[in-house]
Amino acid sequence: MEARRLAILCSHLRPINSGHSRAPPSHLSSSNCASVAKSEQVIYDPHKGSLQDGCVFCRIILGEEPAFKLYEDDSCLCILDTRPLSNGHSLIIPKSHYSSLEATPPSVIAAMCSKVPLISNAIMKSTGSDSFNLLVNNGVAAGQVIFHLETIRLTFT
Repeated sequence: MEARRLAILCSHLRPINSGHSRAPPSHLSSSNCASVAKSEQVIYDPHKGSLQDGCVFCRIILGEEPAFKLYEDDSCLCILDTRPLSNGHSLIIPKSHYSSLEATPPSVIAAMCSKVPLISNAIMKSTGSDSFNLLVNNGVAAGQVIFHLETIRLTFT
């Protein structure tokens, strides 16, 4: 059943321009991002290597860390969460490293938010749900390690 849901989910998303298709890894590793000064930003440059040492999202963007990609463009990447709260739990992460919502330019936030309808509709359609939560943890007390958006399908038992 999970494989079918994942196949349906992926069929509703724009293909990723990676040049090859890859099956999801059997085990996706996870770690926390390194702490970064609030004003620090590292722009992605494929010729310079790492975005931010120790940041799992930067490592995913560089292809150094496994992730199941749902969507990708020049500004952001959407992946399935490695520790999902429900089927289809996904993360929308910027392709540049920002330490918080306040440090992220409005244009980047807008680009990320513009992907929410695409991702959430695909997740709801593939899981048979009609509701989801959009979550932004901002700040250490809120549980945020590095800025990203989460879409979480609601489940009622």
